[in-house]
Amino acid sequence: MPNHARLRRFLADMTSLVGGARQDQDEAAVIEVGGQLLAALVAHDDWLPEAMAGGASEGYLQHLLYCDPHERFSLVSFVWGPGALTPVHDHTVWGLIGMLRGAEVDQRYELDPASGQLCPGPTTTLTAGDVAALSPTLGDIHQVRNAFTDRTSISVHVYGGNIGSLARHRFDLATSTARTFISGYSNATMPNIWDRSRDGESAG
Repeated sequence: MPNHARLRRFLADMTSLVGGARQDQDEAAVIEVGGQLLAALVAHDDWLPEAMAGGASEGYLQHLLYCDPHERFSLVSFVWGPGALTPVHDHTVWGLIGMLRGAEVDQRYELDPASGQLCPGPTTTLTAGDVAALSPTLGDIHQVRNAFTDRTSISVHVYGGNIGSLARHRFDLATSTARTFISGYSNATMPNIWDRSRDGESAG
């Protein structure tokens, strides 16, 4: 049985954090403290419901684990099939990426305001336990791929909004042209982590 208590504690702490923030004015504080909370969560691989950890034999899946009732943040698990690769895309809100299993390669891009062209930025490989941040302020255009071609990887992301419903952008690297998209979610139902009678309220 997954350690639902660990996930509930994370959600409670994130709710308190975003509830005390002054919208965009406290983005840096939310990213700093939220990153610490996410690091503590992905340091343990005992809480992710199995239904939110599989199904990607190829490509990738974005499972919604939780969305704040006021849509101030959402929590998703990304299941990366072997060799899975995203388009170059942005998010339009702050985001935190925590690596739970396997590894992923994060290639950042920057949009040159003068030419309107996309320029490659740093490339980072995240392994289990690592956390990275992005935002329109810090730079939030990137391409992600599973670092492995023979196994699944799983990352856990927190976004400053209901990420599956937000209008965002995919970019054509050849032309730097942006196209609007809304990602949606791969799952039709969310895991029930609130029935304390079923999980024994693991102390974690």
